[in-house]
Amino acid sequence: MTQRTYLDHNATAPVRPEVINATANAMRADGNALSVHTEGRAARAMVEKAREQVRSLVNGPVNGVIFTSGGTEANHYAIHGLARAGKIKRIYVSAIEHAAIPTNAETTGLPVESVPVTADGVVDLDALAAAIAGEEGGFLVCLMLANNETGVIQPVRAAADLVHARGGYLFVDAAQAVGKIPVNFVMLGADMMAMTGHKFGAPTGIGALIVAPNLP
Repeated sequence: MTQRTYLDHNATAPVRPEVINATANAMRADGNALSVHTEGRAARAMVEKAREQVRSLVNGPVNGVIFTSGGTEANHYAIHGLARAGKIKRIYVSAIEHAAIPTNAETTGLPVESVPVTADGVVDLDALAAAIAGEEGGFLVCLMLANNETGVIQPVRAAADLVHARGGYLFVDAAQAVGKIPVNFVMLGADMMAMTGHKFGAPTGIGALIVAPNLP
């Protein structure tokens, strides 16, 4: 008898048994979370409990968790949200980002520039500094936390310091990091961060965008 071993957790991890139980319990609950009756308030309490659990997992800001249908939608909200609000005029994307990032950036219609990485697969901070040297605010830098192919952890905090010194915003794709290594949104210094549950044991179709309180 052949036994298969699943080794593709970085693409999608199997749903954890406790997650299946929690999901089943939630689906048994009646009530619209926006309703004011008892069932509605109970449903709302479940949503807010989940929001606090997500916030606590990554040390995000209070009221800074936006639920999405996954990482791609979180990426879209982050990039297009700033673009449509007129807060950015240019987007910088590291050369190793997931394809969803440059695709989203290009569909804004704004100029998009690629930031190279070193031979070790780490974003070239000197190149980033040079690229944004002439900026005076109004730009976005997109940088993943952990690479989905190499596993390399990127120097996000150092990048954040460079970006903020020029008045820009930093968006971090943490899809491959959350649930695998400790992730502290505040310590990273990011303005926005995307995460998706199916990478660490939740069902597909569940994600979140973490937003810093300084954003409009």
